[in-house]
Amino acid sequence: MSQTPFEHAGSLQVGTVDFVSPDEIKVALDIDAPESVALNTGTPRPFPRVNGYVLVPVDEGFLVGQVVWLTVERSPFPKRRGMQDFGLVDLPYPQRKLSMHPLGMLRSAGAGYAFSRGADVLPSVGAAAVLPTDAQLRSIVESGERRRVKIGTSPLAGDADVCIDPDRIFGRHLAILGNTGSGKSCSVAGLIRWSLEQAHDVQAAKAGDGDCPKYPNARFIVLDPNGEYSRAFGDDDMAKARIFRVDPGVAGAALKVPLWFWNSAEWSSFTMATARTQRPLLRRALREVKAGRLGVAGASAEERKLALRRYLSSRLIAVREELRSGTIQSDESRFGFRLRAIGADLLPKMVEFPDNGLDSVQSAIRAALAATHNSFDKNGETIEYYRAFSEEQIEAVIDALQTAVESVGGIVYQDGPDEDVPLQFRGADLVDHLESLAQQENVSQYLDFLISRMRTFLSDRKMRSIIADTEETTIESWLNDYVGSNNAADGCVSVIDLSLVPSEVVHVVTAVIARMIFEALQRYLKLNGVTLPTVLVMEEAHTFVGRYRQDMDEQDSATVCCQVFERIAREGRKFGLGLVLSSQRPSELSPTVLSQCNTFLLHRITNDRDQELVNRLVPDNLRGLLRDLPSLPSQTAILLGWASELPVLVRMNDLPTTQQPRSDDPKFWDVWVGKAARTADWGSVGADWQAGSAPVPDGGV
Repeated sequence: MSQTPFEHAGSLQVGTVDFVSPDEIKVALDIDAPESVALNTGTPRPFPRVNGYVLVPVDEGFLVGQVVWLTVERSPFPKRRGMQDFGLVDLPYPQRKLSMHPLGMLRSAGAGYAFSRGADVLPSVGAAAVLPTDAQLRSIVESGERRRVKIGTSPLAGDADVCIDPDRIFGRHLAILGNTGSGKSCSVAGLIRWSLEQAHDVQAAKAGDGDCPKYPNARFIVLDPNGEYSRAFGDDDMAKARIFRVDPGVAGAALKVPLWFWNSAEWSSFTMATARTQRPLLRRALREVKAGRLGVAGASAEERKLALRRYLSSRLIAVREELRSGTIQSDESRFGFRLRAIGADLLPKMVEFPDNGLDSVQSAIRAALAATHNSFDKNGETIEYYRAFSEEQIEAVIDALQTAVESVGGIVYQDGPDEDVPLQFRGADLVDHLESLAQQENVSQYLDFLISRMRTFLSDRKMRSIIADTEETTIESWLNDYVGSNNAADGCVSVIDLSLVPSEVVHVVTAVIARMIFEALQRYLKLNGVTLPTVLVMEEAHTFVGRYRQDMDEQDSATVCCQVFERIAREGRKFGLGLVLSSQRPSELSPTVLSQCNTFLLHRITNDRDQELVNRLVPDNLRGLLRDLPSLPSQTAILLGWASELPVLVRMNDLPTTQQPRSDDPKFWDVWVGKAARTADWGSVGADWQAGSAPVPDGGV
């Protein structure tokens, strides 16, 4: 005889509520409640189980609770349902209890149920605690709107589908945290691949008989410090990636981050310029080199004329300021050396532009210098200096500069911080000009080591391939390659392999790439009025987004790199830039960046400090599930935050070996027993090393 709905609901009761608070509900389990497996819920289901779900009827719905702990206590009297007389003396019976955190409400919705976060009403003591049916359990886990991309199943909810909304998971920043070998890299690759595949399927369904675009109009940029992801997005038609490496070999393209992309903060951190003397002169050298566009070979006649106009404008403004401030008489010797450097700069320009009045400027400068120049001998060395200049002498220089500027179109004022505008110049020109400025200011002794470091850096063959000054690289071409062309016609994924970038420059290169992407999207919004959704993925994030001391005067390149990502974390959402961080050491990550992540995918974490940090990231009433972190198996994670209606244990979908990042463990045993052959040909290794070739990042394990 079949049960009525009320009888069936009664058969699901497992206990009664005996303690209620806003963040905890305790239930005393009935003696006849299942001890290991419940058989009356539609399918056999383990019960009771930590992190499982229990319902408490309240008003017109059910309060959903997640089990936090189970215990057995000795009861002073037996607990049975109904009035029963066994004719025996009742003895104390072990009483099972469980505690659960209230998560939300489950209410009827049409033919099914709808789950919503938050408990607007709590049960009373004595209310029944019941097991959810299969339909109710799936409604809890599969709740939420716009469940567009399936990423796995929930083993605690009858393998219900766990789906996410890309707008939520990528739009509000995502942190994927866990120990090495727990499956982080596969989760990163899977989220990208599954999102692209689902988007392509939706496009294909909409297109019908029409033409479906080859790729979705999506943009993922993966910063890959270990060279893992080239295999994950190698030759697949759907997720084929543009791969950029230091030594591309057969596959991929050469990684290019030109020097003229770098802003003044990145230059200062890389060169370790001191704040008092070196940094101001370095910024001035950058500003003046970019204003004059010195040494840009192959530029058109119009570009060269514009470069001259910028150069003359900056010098005219500077000399006028010196006259106004009285420097020509109070700091006359330093001003004289500056004036002499301008004359030296004009010599090659006079050859290229013979009809623009530069000879008049040169004559005025020489006359002023000749009238004030002086020298004396000291210990066999000639010491040069200049006496005070007259206003008449400098007015003659200004008039000549004014005439020359008007001949090329008039004075031009640069908007914004000139030294940070990405205008092309050659690295050698910057060093030469910085050396000239040091001589003008009579501070060569303070800049000798800085200039020496820069010359060594520019001559390093390993770095030259990355920072090379090539005319083919423009902002437009670089953004097309690294961010993606119109409608993602050449693919949706860019993998930037940083594994072979020299350690001295890897933080600066990473900072420049991230900043260029961010500022490009800022300007896209400014020009188009809408954002261009883009996702920036940072693998091994603790290396590039690590904690730093904010009270340091001299900020190194690692600090500048972290500050770029902090700015992206704070402001990126407004400009359509989502951030995905993957790290095995969350305790070493910048607190600013972590605090801006609204969704977390937590794999196995065993370190105490890392567990403590993760616990602080979530509300107190959601920490029960996090106790599983040290024992989670690979490919299993906890999804919580903005992208999930409730914290859920998820077994991530499978990825074929050919689509997994190359992060396999070394096969020690197979090599030891001869199952996997390895030959030690150190002669070829030494020859390759001495030839300066970079190692191949996709080698076997």
